[in-house]
Amino acid sequence: MSKTIAEINDKIKKGKAVVVTAEEIIELTQKKGAKKVAQEVDVVTTGTFSPMCSSGAYFNIKQPIPKMKIGGGKAYLNGVPVYTGFAAADILIGATAMPDDDPRNAVYPGQFLYGGAHVIEDLVAGKEVTLTATAYGTDCYPLKKREISVTLKDFNDAVLFNPRNCYQNYNVALNLSDKVIYTYMGVLRPRMGNANYCSAGQLSPLLNDPQFRTIGIGTRIFLGGGIGYIYGPGTQHNPSIPRGKNKVPRGAAGTLAVNGDLKQMSAQWLRGISFTGYGPTLAVGIGIPIPILDEEMVMLTSVKDEDIWTRVVDYSHDYPQGTGKILGEVNYADLKSGKINFMDKEIPTGGLSSYLKAKEVAELLKRWILRGKFFLTEPVATLPGA
Repeated sequence: MSKTIAEINDKIKKGKAVVVTAEEIIELTQKKGAKKVAQEVDVVTTGTFSPMCSSGAYFNIKQPIPKMKIGGGKAYLNGVPVYTGFAAADILIGATAMPDDDPRNAVYPGQFLYGGAHVIEDLVAGKEVTLTATAYGTDCYPLKKREISVTLKDFNDAVLFNPRNCYQNYNVALNLSDKVIYTYMGVLRPRMGNANYCSAGQLSPLLNDPQFRTIGIGTRIFLGGGIGYIYGPGTQHNPSIPRGKNKVPRGAAGTLAVNGDLKQMSAQWLRGISFTGYGPTLAVGIGIPIPILDEEMVMLTSVKDEDIWTRVVDYSHDYPQGTGKILGEVNYADLKSGKINFMDKEIPTGGLSSYLKAKEVAELLKRWILRGKFFLTEPVATLPGA
């Protein structure tokens, strides 16, 4: 027996769809078997809430009188530089953008850095931010300077625009050196003093559809507390990584490029954070519904943490040197236990991705679907798969 997305959407419309989270389907499949679950369940919801550096937002600014050509000039939001190389009134801010006055102040341990991600969070939270801009002036855009306070509603358009989000698995970071190092994977203590990882494991969207059977270009998703869409494979999309049980990649593989209306979103699901000694980034909440088309999709979405393995990398050497040496592999059940036994040592682990928040995303998306507020989409094109 198989189903189509159109048939599932019809059940959602009639209030008859059966929706479970990626946690809940594991137990259901163990109790009832894949065949029975495929008949009963229509949608599995997934979720993740993690730092996603390759994120940003673009805005269209309402023009003053006289008008101003910001394109080609310089502009800042709360002192954070924005990119102006578009048209007269379009700007883009990146999550990791830092103020000009001290762009390296993040390298000093213990110092918090306000950056582009925090600007995005402030705007979504309804706060005022200061827009300052300078331009060279033209006959049709004569204004050369501008400084105003704006809120999100003051922009004509505000779009979350993320070229690489929702990594399909990722490294575990260790430090084999004799000194503390400060990385985008957090603070790593010397001599394997800790191990940091960043994935929701069995709840993570792309680990529940590892070969992108149902996830593709045009897929509607939960993004930052609102509705967004996948517009393509993310940068560094690499589905050729070796795979294990349930076709799950054993390392960093697929990624997604996503966007959505920032005015729909919530600061609960878009949070600016700052890594000690590294800099700012944006924590993003993403949830993707997986339609249960057949028994295979039941098995794929029933993946468990103990069956998801990933690579362990020494960030004190492999990242600065670029050698890419893999020290070994561990699974997410062990990582989430709070410690791993690796290289003859018991090492405490820390997750940069919030599993609690990932569960909340999956539950919220589930409620949206059950209430008929969210319908599934057919991808208009597939993503490059393994």
